[in-house]
Amino acid sequence: MKVSSTEFQQNVGRYQDLAQREPVAITRNGRAHTVLISAALFETVLKGRVARKVEDLDEATIKAIAESEVPADYAALDTLIEDWKP
Repeated sequence: MKVSSTEFQQNVGRYQDLAQREPVAITRNGRAHTVLISAALFETVLKGRVARKVEDLDEATIKAIAESEVPADYAALDTLIEDWKP
């Protein structure tokens, strides 16, 4: 979901509640500026960013990674980062 920063400021509680179910992209001048996510999703993202050497992974984990797919339910999240540049 995308919302302007003005709309967000006027209805902070509403968008905090919505962020429990899906990320809320807050726009400024029509462009995504900030994304509000639940604490649970934030925690998952942080834990998922732990780097490990491939050599330290067992065969079952490597196989699971190779065979993994992102569920179609999350395809909408791609639009939140499509124009993002580091």
